[in-house]
Amino acid sequence: MPDAPWSIVVLTEDALTSADVAHITSLHGDDEVAYRVLVPADTEHNVVASFLDHLGMLELREAWDDLTGREPDPQQATSTASEQVVESVELLRATGATAQGEVTEDDPLPTLRAAVEAGAQEVVVVTYPHAVADTFHTDWASKARDELHVPVLHLYAGTSELG
Repeated sequence: MPDAPWSIVVLTEDALTSADVAHITSLHGDDEVAYRVLVPADTEHNVVASFLDHLGMLELREAWDDLTGREPDPQQATSTASEQVVESVELLRATGATAQGEVTEDDPLPTLRAAVEAGAQEVVVVTYPHAVADTFHTDWASKARDELHVPVLHLYAGTSELG
């Protein structure tokens, strides 16, 4: 009887890019892997943290836009997250991988925890750099490492850099 596929949960804050998919799918070579993509609906955008992240990256225009912007509409945030899930799953499937996806609440940790309890063996978190959260280890990857007791890899979106 063949072994069950390796189960990896991919938590991302944006649609995966082809570079992200290449990095993720290279982790297990020719092993059979089933991916579950999670994208939180960003309905509770943290303006202060986002402002500081943009300042830290010298993205002054984006920092200003954060300060003068408004909270995202929950329906629009969920719709955007749904589109990001579809794009990510399609890119993974284009490599021949088995993939499914879903939108989660703003805090994805309960969904991650449930996925691990259901048998996921590994978590890959794909985010943009977040100066405040990454520095103080309050980012998704750090929280997942502390709580889930499975391997957690943190990749910065669109790069080969580790978070």
